Amino acid sequence: MLDVEKRVQALRDEIEHHTYQYYALDAPEISDSAFDSLMRELRQLESEHPELITSTSPTQRVGGYVGEQFSAVTHAERMFSLDNAMDLDELDKWIAGVEKELGRLPELCCELKIDGSSIALTYAGGELVRAATRGDGTTGEDVTANIRTIKDVPLRLRDRIGAGAGDADADGDGANAQPSASASIELRGEVYMSKASFEALNLAAEAEGKAPFANPRNAAAGSIRQKDPKITAMRELSTFMYAAADPASLGVPGQWELLEWLRSSGLHVNPDVALCRTRGEVFAFCEDSLERRGDLPYEIDGVVVKVNSFALQGELGFTSRAPRWAIAFKFPPEEKTTVMRDITVQVGRTGVLTPVAELEPVSVAGSTVARATLHNEDEVHRKDVRIGDTVIVRKAGDVIPEVLGPVLSLRPEDAIPWEAPTVCPSCGMPVVREEDNAALRCISIDCPAQAHERLTYWASRGAMDIDGMGDEIVRRLVEVGRLSDVADYYSLTEDELAALDMGRLSKDGHPIRLGHVMAKKLMAAIEASKARPFTRVLGGLGIRHVGKSTAKEIVEVYPSMEALRAASQEELEGIYGVGEAVARSIYEFLRTPDNVDVIERLQKAGVSMTEAGAGSSHDGSASAEASPLKGLTFVLTGSLAELKRDDASEALEAMGAKVASSVSRKTSFVVAGEKAGSKLEKAVSLGVPVLDEGALKRILDTGEVPVV
Repeated sequence: MLDVEKRVQALRDEIEHHTYQYYALDAPEISDSAFDSLMRELRQLESEHPELITSTSPTQRVGGYVGEQFSAVTHAERMFSLDNAMDLDELDKWIAGVEKELGRLPELCCELKIDGSSIALTYAGGELVRAATRGDGTTGEDVTANIRTIKDVPLRLRDRIGAGAGDADADGDGANAQPSASASIELRGEVYMSKASFEALNLAAEAEGKAPFANPRNAAAGSIRQKDPKITAMRELSTFMYAAADPASLGVPGQWELLEWLRSSGLHVNPDVALCRTRGEVFAFCEDSLERRGDLPYEIDGVVVKVNSFALQGELGFTSRAPRWAIAFKFPPEEKTTVMRDITVQVGRTGVLTPVAELEPVSVAGSTVARATLHNEDEVHRKDVRIGDTVIVRKAGDVIPEVLGPVLSLRPEDAIPWEAPTVCPSCGMPVVREEDNAALRCISIDCPAQAHERLTYWASRGAMDIDGMGDEIVRRLVEVGRLSDVADYYSLTEDELAALDMGRLSKDGHPIRLGHVMAKKLMAAIEASKARPFTRVLGGLGIRHVGKSTAKEIVEVYPSMEALRAASQEELEGIYGVGEAVARSIYEFLRTPDNVDVIERLQKAGVSMTEAGAGSSHDGSASAEASPLKGLTFVLTGSLAELKRDDASEALEAMGAKVASSVSRKTSFVVAGEKAGSKLEKAVSLGVPVLDEGALKRILDTGEVPVV
């Protein structure tokens, strides 16, 4: 047994050494097949002697546990967001401010800003004991089981046992200082997915008929929150570590030395980093990084510039949301050229015809773009884009693909201006263009494209949120004649959904069915949708001119379908934000026999037609007890970690508050999440109180607002 124990420990040491060489130093010493051979031998010995298995063995990265949910984790110190510099002028102003505050220009550490998902790793006695997402900065989710599957995350730090917290290397720079054997340290970094792994993941999703991920950042974030760690292990994630909650405990004087400490501890650290002593060196690093952005194997969206000295960082301190000693220089939206193969027309749920650019697929800001909206006929002619043109494409806000315009020098000789259709491509009926409106519209109530779009929108998150009822399933239900209007959702059965032919064949040539597992999930989601607020019902019906914000204004005055149907057109015009055209659209919609039939069938199925907690009077008033936030106006900006923005808005409104889309002096509070932008800046300039997600949750739990 003694010989076996020695061999197992020797194998573990050898595997950990080569893992460090491969991931931390990017300097592999043996081939992949040789490494795999070592792992196979270790697995074999551990299977024969299970009493020798330890939690830190390299074989234990993927466990069999499937978690039901993620527990909350409080970070050792708050994980702050960073302020942004959108160009070099703004970066220069920040540097000048730091120089003025400190009385000199300090050393600045420049690092690539990885486009991934933030993570906090806690090591106790050198062993990984917990991994947590960023969450709201104060509290995250425990994703330890998933992070353990990432190969470049050491389960045990290198050479961390037995040295005192104050130990340092011979030259006294502190780069090799060690925490004590029992010390607990929280290290921070980014989980990311390489471009190659992202492409492979989406190709696999496409082959299985699943929706692709929008970009590597979303893919990484979704992968570390999988309930089954084995799924995470298949996603080929990586990390770059760059921070510590309490760097002073490591005995390192600055960021540059911390990065070396992390690397020497076995963690994966990005090699693209520079210690700069002048503005010119900082600007050169930023410009060079932008130029090399497309050549890197992973996505970046900027450069993080930090005051290197931790002592000077302490002097500069923090604002309410970000450190004063660091800033993110954000890259401009990535632009690519590609060929526009065609301009097709998409018919929306309200009959609007939208021209769409069909592009030669091109990778932009982390995902493949093959289509982009051209908005309307006037926009096509204003940009003068033609079929066959080489066009410039980017993502607005790094999210929505848009065509900026053509490269005229590459225009084909036979390219001719696009002409808008005179009939609907879906139903063949004539289209109209209303006065003072750039949109073409199909006004046929029998248009199948509109039916499909209305049905899809009803099931979407912004409307009734029927989880799982995606575009493909809706299309098939329409094609087989099972869905024609939104009320048909509530007569579906589990058996017919399970038997639904998805229009594709399996490898053995048999039709692919939806199946009972998915059918059961959909039936539960359909049942849950019946309890959605009346605001969502009204907004989801597809009444022309009535979106979410207009529906909210209407429901404040008419909190039930019964009250709304009894209102005259003149009364509807008296609602704030509802003019003559909108009032006429609502009035006529609610008196069209086919629409009345759909509403009555929805009501009979149990779909809510009354706003929960609403009063009976037409001024929308409610009791003080039910409306503790009455008279307050909130604006939500940025991404919330735990709450959905729509859910948070509805919860605030249910408690009597008004949720606005813009910040003014009348705004009571701004709730700022991750990557909050101009709304946060305006709130600060106007002196409007800013809350984080934790404060918002306390308000929703207690109905009490903080004193400011």
